[in-house]
Amino acid sequence: MATERKVVVVTGASQGLGGAFVKAYRERGWRAVGNSRSIAPSSDPDYVTVAGDVGEPEIARKVVWNALERFGRVDTLINNAGIWRPGPIEGISEDLYRRVMSTNLDSMFFATQAAVPAMKKQGGGHIVQISTSLVEHALQTVPAVLASLTKGAGVAATRGLAMELASSNIRVNTISLGIVITPLHDGSNPEDLKSFSPLNRNGKIEDVVRAINYLEDADYVTGEIHYVDGGRTAGH
Repeated sequence: MATERKVVVVTGASQGLGGAFVKAYRERGWRAVGNSRSIAPSSDPDYVTVAGDVGEPEIARKVVWNALERFGRVDTLINNAGIWRPGPIEGISEDLYRRVMSTNLDSMFFATQAAVPAMKKQGGGHIVQISTSLVEHALQTVPAVLASLTKGAGVAATRGLAMELASSNIRVNTISLGIVITPLHDGSNPEDLKSFSPLNRNGKIEDVVRAINYLEDADYVTGEIHYVDGGRTAGH
């Protein structure tokens, strides 16, 4: 098994940001493993897809194990899978709560837990969480307690893991997003969303890809919450 080429693992990889992350790393010459509930099989020998609900611990582990079995290493894990379900707390059913916690938080924990031993063995790695700037800058007009609970936990874990894993040369960072037009916002009018950003425009997928490329190359950066939100966290 040839293991000299680097390998990225991306959850939520079938479309939108996840699909763009896979494409960006393949353009770097990396091998890749992508996951989503209904991801299509890949004919590319350097790109493996694993279908399944990554919120289930066994699937989260399987995604990482596939990278190790097929390519022998995991250099970067991007915990991108997520569900966006805004709404007031009194209207959130227990079923919805459990589903969002599973997809947004359990997937991150169990995929990271599976990847860390491999990264330690190979001498380093990089873990990236995808979050929302609503964690730090909540809005009265967008009740989003589930995002605060799950993505906020990911931000806290980023800082904690960055310290825990620094001595193993494993960096941990978060990209915290404003409004980025992806399939997540299907059904919304993009013109209605522009005012959330002081730059008065919505984010594009390529804005986030530039951020992931920066963090990949920034080998002196760890524990960073990197905002791609048009200035929304700074003020409004």
